[in-house]
Amino acid sequence: GAFADGSSWDKVIPLLQAKGLKVVAVQNPLTSLGDDVASARRVIDAQTGPVILVGHSWAGTVITEAGVHERVAALVYVAAFAPDVGESTVDLGKDLPPPPGSASIHPDAAGFLYLTPQGVAKDFAPDLPAAQTRVMAATQGPIFAKAFGEKVTNAAWKNRPSWFIVAEKDRMIQPALERAMAKKINASTTVLPTSHVPMQSRPKDVAAVILAAAGKIDQL
Repeated sequence: GAFADGSSWDKVIPLLQAKGLKVVAVQNPLTSLGDDVASARRVIDAQTGPVILVGHSWAGTVITEAGVHERVAALVYVAAFAPDVGESTVDLGKDLPPPPGSASIHPDAAGFLYLTPQGVAKDFAPDLPAAQTRVMAATQGPIFAKAFGEKVTNAAWKNRPSWFIVAEKDRMIQPALERAMAKKINASTTVLPTSHVPMQSRPKDVAAVILAAAGKIDQL
């Protein structure tokens, strides 16, 4: 997702690997929706079996678009956006009050958005130790602001089984919006009492959802 990279999955990946799953963390360039979808597709193309796409935050928009790839068997949204065809990320939640964390996001001169170190600690990951949030702030992936306004042309959740983890204490995406999106896409939904980064604060629970998706796919 935005303001993060593949290393944000470092606690979940070993749990999945221990169960025999092949795991690849896509490194999104965060320069545009098209660029991020292309990055995901390159990884999907390299796989030989069914693929479960897992997207956190902004990457929910990415897997919504990229998930129509023929190898994709399921989608897992983790405190993520799930737009419909013709919707952009910024369109979602526009009728709700902005999440508290939006005040911690600031653009640079090139139009990329950053979270302040204080915002990472207070809004992005308040349930993580301060030493860890300082590292997350230093390694964050800035996202090109205009990407949030790009509309998806596919909605993979319409014909793929989907799972959704709602982060009940999220300050970056409104929890009410997460619940509404999970319902809209008819996802198997798990609610966790976490901040925006449940894969860091509750990795076992997040891994369990991904493993449930993998188990369901094996039965098809």
